[in-house]
Amino acid sequence: MSKIEILAPSGGFESVVAAVRNGADAVYVGQKSFSARASAQNFDEDELKKAVAYCHIHGVKVYVTINTLVFDDEFERLKECMISAAKADADALIVQNMGVARLAKMLVPDMPLHASTQMSIHTASGVRALYEIGFKRVVLAREMSRDEIAKAAQIPIELEVFVHGALCMCVSGQCYFSAMLGSRSGNRGACAQTCRLPFSVGNNKNGYALSLKDNSLIKHIGELEAIGVASAKIEGRMKRPEYVAAAVRACREQRDLGFVSEETSALLKAVFSRTGFTDGYFTGAMGKEMFGIRTKDDVVSADEKLFSSIRQSYKDEVQNIGISGIFTAKTGEMPLLKVTDGKNTVTKTADLICERAVKTPLSAEKCRTQLCKTGSTAYKFENLEIKIDSDVSLPLSVLNLLRREALSELDKMRETVNNYKINDVDIFSYYKAYKGKKSSVRARFANTKLGSGFKECELVFVPLFSDINEIKRLSAEKYNIGVEVPRGMFGREVQIGNQLRKVKEAGITDVLCHNIGALHIAKQLGMVLHGGFGLNMVNTFDLLWAEEYGIRDCELSFELTFERINALGGSIGRGIISYGYLPLMLCRNCPNKSAGIDCKSCKNCSKMTDRKNKKFYLKCDGSFTEILNCVPLFIAREEISKLSTSFNVLTFTVENYVENVENIKDFNWISMLNCKFTRGLYKRGVE
Repeated sequence: MSKIEILAPSGGFESVVAAVRNGADAVYVGQKSFSARASAQNFDEDELKKAVAYCHIHGVKVYVTINTLVFDDEFERLKECMISAAKADADALIVQNMGVARLAKMLVPDMPLHASTQMSIHTASGVRALYEIGFKRVVLAREMSRDEIAKAAQIPIELEVFVHGALCMCVSGQCYFSAMLGSRSGNRGACAQTCRLPFSVGNNKNGYALSLKDNSLIKHIGELEAIGVASAKIEGRMKRPEYVAAAVRACREQRDLGFVSEETSALLKAVFSRTGFTDGYFTGAMGKEMFGIRTKDDVVSADEKLFSSIRQSYKDEVQNIGISGIFTAKTGEMPLLKVTDGKNTVTKTADLICERAVKTPLSAEKCRTQLCKTGSTAYKFENLEIKIDSDVSLPLSVLNLLRREALSELDKMRETVNNYKINDVDIFSYYKAYKGKKSSVRARFANTKLGSGFKECELVFVPLFSDINEIKRLSAEKYNIGVEVPRGMFGREVQIGNQLRKVKEAGITDVLCHNIGALHIAKQLGMVLHGGFGLNMVNTFDLLWAEEYGIRDCELSFELTFERINALGGSIGRGIISYGYLPLMLCRNCPNKSAGIDCKSCKNCSKMTDRKNKKFYLKCDGSFTEILNCVPLFIAREEISKLSTSFNVLTFTVENYVENVENIKDFNWISMLNCKFTRGLYKRGVE
């Protein structure tokens, strides 16, 4: 079993240096575009080349993040970013959605792909699906437990687990809160950190129901390594280099020594904390103790004196690459230095003939001392053989020059590891206008209490775990029934698979899937696949991939504008959500727990209140909680008719009146809206 990789965040070059000099095995960085941490310093083309070269010289890998949703009108710039990463010789691309992965495979087929945590992979089935597609590594959702990670580790693909850093309340890739409230999309790297604002539940009027303590699994690194996890990832590309240094140091100590020293633990907590840390998801202790905010004491502990002391750890170059060498100096011949790192070999001769010494000859000891002065480089001589005549004379400046030239050439040889082949891809040849059928109406329900009018819907999806007899009844009554797999599948793959089999035996074959894990299970069972909004389909290449995977049609992301929807290519069916309380967050830990409210007290009918007294529904199925928007979305039929879509979806999660709808054609949505409504992001778009 190889040692688990220590993977560090780097928002700028100083953080790269801090990570490498404190012992990181790899770093992940973002470019100026398409980074999920858009407000970090990030790297332009020249800075990226510099960072990769520095890391490779030190034997450290570099992974480049292209982990945001990318729209069609940005694909030419996306292509440039991928080529830039390939030319810089980055070791992998970290991507969020399948369209970006599809382009990467076409453009740089040999560059490894890592699935970002933004892809919301939280099941072994999701991991297996990506393994079969050709990904090299999967960055797992932070919410997974020890047992769930262990199950995923049985699949022959590299797994990456976050072991330290900020913990979002929402499953990554499924948060739309910041986008809906202020058009700053977390899926686009522009999150406004809405979850750190005050939200109250129950009688706790001054609570922070969405703010979790920082995650820390550092003490579990040995367990993760034993499970088979390949990489221990530190979150924090927006944090200071001193934070990176302290976190890497702690992870290295835990991995290599089996414990973190008291000094390092104190540094790590002082440099950034939200009233301590939590390992609640990993251990299954998901209670009130997981919640926390950044207090005044947390802030003042991170003072300049602390930062200054941490900077000492990366002030000087680290010599972490062992080399061997042979130096030869014979009278009447040119001196020669041969150096190797075990893979690359450099031979240098001086443009000068060694002479016989008149007074003091060059000693082997002096020669060794001079050649071993490698302090400003990544190298240290582990073995240096000296072969010199006993009476040879040679200026020390020649030894210095030979050493500098040999190590400089070794640097150049180590900088480039991969030498990727880059293909020419004409992106625009794939953008052919969509010609779909006339738009039809679909519906999604939170229960099986449907009005007779919904028989006219092309498809009506009910929850997968509805009473099977109720599903059979609806089918017998001529409803066009399908089932919706829960967006949160944590630890429930077996139950989901078994329920899908029962549903199929009852004659229901249409399945709505919001993540690739659900798609994989349903596909294995030979069911008809429909992609849900949770897949974040936003560009033509996403839709091309979906069609290739066998998905019949997709709900498009509601972060798309009407203009972008109409510009999408591909031939697969697509639709929009046109009515409903949009889910803003998918949470494994319920906001109610911040106030000590358990599921029995909640009864699945609670609300959360923000600082402006707006109420947000909390819908829980016992395994995960969806936070719904405070007002429903509504898009008029007239606007839908102008879209290049094949269906629109009405979603009903909290309404009761729909049980009385007798004719879907007469369904007057506006008259049923007794409160304010939103048109969502379809007009205003997102950053």
